[in-house]
Amino acid sequence: MRIVIVGLGIIGGSLAKAFTKYTKHHVIGINRTQATAELALSEGAIHEIGTKESLKTADVVYMCTYPQHIINYVEENAEYFGKNCIITDVCGIKRGICSSLAEICKKNGLTFCGSHPMAGKEQFSYSASDPELFKGASYIVVPCGVSDENAVKTLSNLALEIGFERIRVSNPEEHDRMIAFTSQLPHVLACAYVKSPCCPNHVGFSAGSYRDVSRVAAINENLWTDLFIDNKEPLCAELDVLIQNLQLFRELINSSNDSELKKQLEQSRIIKQSSSSFF
Repeated sequence: MRIVIVGLGIIGGSLAKAFTKYTKHHVIGINRTQATAELALSEGAIHEIGTKESLKTADVVYMCTYPQHIINYVEENAEYFGKNCIITDVCGIKRGICSSLAEICKKNGLTFCGSHPMAGKEQFSYSASDPELFKGASYIVVPCGVSDENAVKTLSNLALEIGFERIRVSNPEEHDRMIAFTSQLPHVLACAYVKSPCCPNHVGFSAGSYRDVSRVAAINENLWTDLFIDNKEPLCAELDVLIQNLQLFRELINSSNDSELKKQLEQSRIIKQSSSSFF
């Protein structure tokens, strides 16, 4: 297959490296900064540097840039995409981009199917990309109205070829609701946690617990600001639940209510253990 990757950041770069390492597909990279595309070519992460003309012969195009840029890019270059091409994205929020791209692709006779690789690092540039990034991870496929069974099957099979362990098929609403809990809420929690005045003095007092809770506070503030606001309703609902639970624990600790505190901790342990088949 001819695979075009638009945007060679950590996800796009990792997709490129994984496809070139683990498959025989022909990988074409398009990037706003030419120096990054040239570096990817010199390292063997891509087989060639592409242009909009490359879209004409692409079997699959992975859009790996910011949501609004993806919408603009597809709309402005719709005439270049082949009619048999599958267009997908890697965005962390799906309702907005699925709605916009479904409309654009329907108008132009194109196929769009959303997707979301559940993998990443705190870094967010090509230099952090890694062909092993997706090993054992989940890949969410999100059909958006102009998808078909072939698109879902093709994207799922490609994901399995480069190391993803499980495929979930979802709709935009379920995806965004669950991502608010599994991804966005931990990022907000980490950012709030490190704002404690104790944080600068943590060295020598911290171990695994500090690392686990604070890790994702090393955040791309531009990207995550957009993601938080674009998904504000599900995220704020999860924040309300978290605040309520934090307040409960504070009251139990402050009042030295050991029996009820023990009960709440036990409930948390049971919930975690019953849902820990993956993490």
